[in-house]
Amino acid sequence: MDFTSTVIIPLLFGSLGIFGLFRLLQWMRMRAYLQEAVVVITGATSGLGKECAKAFHAAGSKLVLCGRDSEKLKDLVQELSAMTNHRKNVSTHKPHTVVFDLSDTKTVLNAAEEILKYFGYVDILINNAGISFRGTIVDTGLDVDKKVMETNYFGPIALTKALLPSMIKRRQGHIVAISSVQGKISIPFRSAYAASKHATQAFFDCLRAEVEQYDIDVTVVSPGYIQTNLSLNAVTADGSRYGVMDKNTAEGQTAAEVAQVVLNAVGQKKKEVLVAGLAPSLAVYLRNLFPRLFFTLMATRAKKERKAKDS
Repeated sequence: MDFTSTVIIPLLFGSLGIFGLFRLLQWMRMRAYLQEAVVVITGATSGLGKECAKAFHAAGSKLVLCGRDSEKLKDLVQELSAMTNHRKNVSTHKPHTVVFDLSDTKTVLNAAEEILKYFGYVDILINNAGISFRGTIVDTGLDVDKKVMETNYFGPIALTKALLPSMIKRRQGHIVAISSVQGKISIPFRSAYAASKHATQAFFDCLRAEVEQYDIDVTVVSPGYIQTNLSLNAVTADGSRYGVMDKNTAEGQTAAEVAQVVLNAVGQKKKEVLVAGLAPSLAVYLRNLFPRLFFTLMATRAKKERKAKDS
């Protein structure tokens, strides 16, 4: 027998077996962590929030779904209940709903009390709700900047702060922020959105360090383009609805694919996940390693987009 057949091949198969066992144990630990966990999802009626609701419901979590539209929340509960009838290997639970507008921070405390009313605690908070923006800085009124910040930043941190004391008391909890690649880089004509996501990134990075002593986990998920209505519902410089499906958005990852990444990131207690294609991922590294080149590319992009808009 030669060296390859007597040593290398057994080592190879042994390594594969160990890797397979590791993945199995990881999957079992993740399933145990998510099953029966009380999971709060904001912006649950559409896009990524809706797909996260489906993913965590299928994993056996106890959901509290949050949104502004009570009818859409009821429809989602019915849809999830219909899914339940087809699942026999996982025990699922009927979701609860809480109706409130995250951009109105005055209502967040009441919403948090209502959320805690159902189970008395929250295991996992997924801050998903958000709004996008399209427009030039010079034409954008400060009220529009504030509107985007209220929904994307002040609303989520208000809800986080409202639920955090109960997590600290239990020394248990997991807070998830759905940020964006634009929380790491800024591209032209997205100023309000990029600013809100940069603020989100900074806040939850600080939070992660501060609550580690209480055994509370913080995960920041930074997706690239997702096939949702985010660009359609984006606000413009004058506060009106953008109403256009961007090409990059239409060609992005599906919300269901990103929801699975979120589910796995939470289950594995990852601190940060970048969910983007090659170009956005490279842009993040380019911004940090070769900033002058990045700035030049962004200036070129701004000129190109302005020219396309004027033509």
